[in-house]
Amino acid sequence: MSKLDKIFDKLDSVVDRYNELNELISDPEVIADTPKFTKLSKEEGSIRDIVAEYKKYKDVVKQINDDDEMLHEKLDSDFESLVKDELNGLTDKKQQLEHQLKLMLIPKDPNDDKNIIMEIRGAAGGDEGSLFAADLFNMYTKYADSQGWKVEVLDENPTDVGGFKEIDIMISGKKVYSKLKYENGAHRVQRVPITESSGRLQTSTATVGVMPEQQDVNIKINPKDIKTDVYRSSGAGGQHVNKTSSAVRMTHLPTGIVVAMQDERSQQQNRAKAMQVLKSRVYNYYKQASDAKYDQERKSAIGTGDRSERIRTYNYPQNRVTDHRIGLTVNNLDKVMDGDLEGIISALIVSDQAKKLDKLTNE
Repeated sequence: MSKLDKIFDKLDSVVDRYNELNELISDPEVIADTPKFTKLSKEEGSIRDIVAEYKKYKDVVKQINDDDEMLHEKLDSDFESLVKDELNGLTDKKQQLEHQLKLMLIPKDPNDDKNIIMEIRGAAGGDEGSLFAADLFNMYTKYADSQGWKVEVLDENPTDVGGFKEIDIMISGKKVYSKLKYENGAHRVQRVPITESSGRLQTSTATVGVMPEQQDVNIKINPKDIKTDVYRSSGAGGQHVNKTSSAVRMTHLPTGIVVAMQDERSQQQNRAKAMQVLKSRVYNYYKQASDAKYDQERKSAIGTGDRSERIRTYNYPQNRVTDHRIGLTVNNLDKVMDGDLEGIISALIVSDQAKKLDKLTNE
C-alpha cells in the first residue's frame, strides 16, 4: 500500500467517525447527558473542517474523471480545448487539496495557540555571551513586532557591559508558540567582540528556553509551598523605587523554582504577575519531569550552553546564519538580527511537518 493510499484510509476513517459522531449527538439520551454531549460535540467540531476538505477533494476527483471520459468522446475542437483547460485547472486543485489534507491529518500541538514565556541566558563566553543574549532579545522583540505580538519583560539581570546574564519575557499574540517553539536550544555566535582589543574571532553562546504560557493550568499550588520575599525595586522609577517595597520574589519550595517580579508599580500587581509565571513554570516542571528530573529535561531542551551544543550559528564575518537541525544556511545575518526570522521559522515548520507526516504514513 502506498503512502497516499494510507492517507486516504485515514481520511475514510475520519469520515466514518464524523458520521458516527453526528448520529450520537442527535440521540436524545446523549443530548440529556451534558458532559458526554459536550465531549462528543467538541470531537465532531475538531474534525469537521477536514471532512469538508475531503469532500471538496472527492468532488474534484469526480470532475476530473468526468472530463477524462468526455475527452474520449468525439468533441468539436473548441469544446475539447475548454475541457482540457478545465482539466488542467482541476489537476492543480487536486494536488493542492492533497497537500492540505496531509497537513490537516497531522496531530495538532495543543500548545500552538498559546502565548509563551521565553528565557534568554548568556552562557559560554563571559561578557560576549551576555551581549549576545541582549542581541537575541532584540531580535525576538523585532520579530514579535513584525507579527503584531506584544512583548513584556518579566525579569532581567543586566551586565555592566550592556548585556544580560538572563532576561525573561512574555510574548503574547496569535499562535506565538506555534512559531517560536523551535527556538529552544543553544545559539552560537562567531564574531569579534567589542570587548576584544586584539580583534580576534570569538565563539560564544546564549541559551533560549520557550515555555507555553499556562493561564488556566489545572494545578493547585499550596500557599505553604511558596516562600514570598518583598524588596525595593532596582532600576528606573524615581523616588518610588527607593521608598516602596514593591518588588516580589516567589520561591516554590518543592521544585526550587524562583520567580522575581518588579516591573509593576505596586506590590499587588507584581504578586499577581509573579504567581501567573510561577504557575506556568511549575506546570511545565511537573509535565517535563514525569519520567526524569527537571534539570535533565531542561538540559535536553536548551542544552548547557557549551560551545559544542548548538541549534544555530550566527557568523558575523560571513553574514551567515546556519540552522544545524535542518542544514539550512542563509546569507542575511544582518536582516535576521533585525527580526527577519520568518524564512528560517517557515523552513523549520515545513521540516517538522514532513517528519510528522512521514511518521503518520508509516504507522
